[in-house]
Amino acid sequence: MSPLVLVPLLFILFLNLSLAENTINVQNYGAKSNGKTDSSKAFLSAWAVACSSTSPTTIYVPRGNYLIRTAYFNGQTCKSKAINIRIDGTLLAPSDYNVIGNAENWLKFEKVTGVSIYGGTLDGQGSGLWACKNSHKNCPKGTTALTFYNSNNIILSGVTTQNSQMFHILIDTCHNVKLQGVKISAPGNSPNTDGIHVKLSTGVSIMNSHIGTGDDCISIGPGNSNLWIEGIACGPGHGISIGSLGWKKEEPGVQNVTVKTVTFTETTNGVRVKTWARPSNGFVRRVLFQHIVMVNVQNPIIIDQNYCPNHEPCPRQGSGIQISDITYQDIHGTSATKTAVKLDCSKTNPCSSIKLEDLNLSYKGQSTEASCINARGRVSGLDKPTNCL
Repeated sequence: MSPLVLVPLLFILFLNLSLAENTINVQNYGAKSNGKTDSSKAFLSAWAVACSSTSPTTIYVPRGNYLIRTAYFNGQTCKSKAINIRIDGTLLAPSDYNVIGNAENWLKFEKVTGVSIYGGTLDGQGSGLWACKNSHKNCPKGTTALTFYNSNNIILSGVTTQNSQMFHILIDTCHNVKLQGVKISAPGNSPNTDGIHVKLSTGVSIMNSHIGTGDDCISIGPGNSNLWIEGIACGPGHGISIGSLGWKKEEPGVQNVTVKTVTFTETTNGVRVKTWARPSNGFVRRVLFQHIVMVNVQNPIIIDQNYCPNHEPCPRQGSGIQISDITYQDIHGTSATKTAVKLDCSKTNPCSSIKLEDLNLSYKGQSTEASCINARGRVSGLDKPTNCL
């Protein structure tokens, strides 16, 4: 064989061996794919090895069902800044909700950088806890399925989360997070099963995903900026919500949010901003809702600054959250109610610079109405009463 041919072959062989050495199979650390044996320690052992590597590493989860009680992936001492987790199987939470029902998180990543999760299914097996809650018994609060806390440069791609006890995915105090091709599902009557909740984070994008749960498809908490949401199919659920905000008086605001190319199908709300009727110095500003399709949605467009369930924790004051520079553009489809636009803004801090442009929403084949209180701005392409903006 010619030396000129041998050198490239040796290089390819060396490269393949290097890649193999940097792939960690959880089964080699004791993980069992029978769905019955607790594999928590095996996953954490694989994580520890990946963390100790100074080069990019892949943790591989083969096909099968892997029972995990809880797992805490701490990246504080990680040398690696590029850990890929490729999942071909399903991770199962315990079916007995009492096992982890009082834990705050099922799978938690904290202080990690450069972690990417590709594929796989995370099954929270939450039906037992939902039944307990719906029967008004004394039940655990429930756990969030997947949490990233205080982390940077995160990717979730092609991941399925289903039947979480509570929130499916929580992004908390993170920077530069990309979720794409995510599928989240839970029955429409499952309580508090928000699809994705984002708080205190910057540079988060959620793209090309299908979310149907018993609560908000996506909920945006305090302290978020530069959030991009595009290509979402939402339903069942409560829509996409900014809020609720303003529970605390000292609270960071929400700004620079884009929500575009979303279809809501038979959801409770479409695009919603929700704030407590309490004093607060928070704000919502520079938000764009664009290219939205509503299919039989109860409240297609809603701002609710008098949110106060049970009328107990609110001191009967106006919301302190200042809402400004919100644009609703090219929103069409069908409303399940005659009033398709409800802007109920704070009596002490009216909404300002609200723009409604190119709206075409119908109710049973007829035009819809708008109700606006304490809102100032501009309307085009919408039948509206005289009190609207």
